[in-house]
Amino acid sequence: MSISRNELYSIGLDERDRLDKELGGGFPPGSIVLIEGDYGSGKSAMSQRFSYGLCEEDHSVTLLSTELTVGSYLEQMNSLNYGMVNHLLEEDILFLHADIGESKSSFTDNGDDEEERMDLLKRLMEAKVMWDSDVVIIDTFDAILRNDPTFEALVRQNEERQAALEIISFFRDVISDGKVIMLTVDPTTLDEEALGPFRSIADVFLELEMVEVGNDVRRQISVLRFAGMGEQVGDTIGYSVRSGTGIVIESRSVA
Repeated sequence: MSISRNELYSIGLDERDRLDKELGGGFPPGSIVLIEGDYGSGKSAMSQRFSYGLCEEDHSVTLLSTELTVGSYLEQMNSLNYGMVNHLLEEDILFLHADIGESKSSFTDNGDDEEERMDLLKRLMEAKVMWDSDVVIIDTFDAILRNDPTFEALVRQNEERQAALEIISFFRDVISDGKVIMLTVDPTTLDEEALGPFRSIADVFLELEMVEVGNDVRRQISVLRFAGMGEQVGDTIGYSVRSGTGIVIESRSVA
């Protein structure tokens, strides 16, 4: 679905939750979205909510997961009542699994396992089909960086910032025609020199947090940056993840 630069990529589901409204009507075209949060903060659930809502709004999506296979992705989506089977069959979404835990990658189908392991970031950028979609979601991006030996070598040489800038240059080329790239990152797995450049260039920067209030643990989205927003975007959005329901926006405040 084509979209002009004065429109937004709506994440839909207005009848189910208020997330699209809370985020000002969607994500601006030509933007890099960084979703940051510690382990268990809800990064994957949020990326799954975005992928479903975008497909429901007729936007094409690529979702690259470092944790889920297509089967476990569909199982997880079903548990959240986000029916993705038809979207997958109709090719509204391209799902890719990066099996980096076993030193191999499914970005493309050729090449031996050792070459795939050694060129993880390079193969990512050369997998042209994954960048054809309106919105490309990488969950989790820090796992790609940590398992790329070339990036690891640069970290040892204290040159990770330069490596990050080269990746960012590629991302900027991708979004130049109005696409959106969405990255989820666990900040505890990367140092500031590696993560800082991505924080600096992100057009939309969302931080997912779990906050203890008494005996209750509450989740919140802190909107640290939102360039090109539509309607006003709140600074903090409380939410929960419920089986059979998905993401639910909470009206209660997080103290």
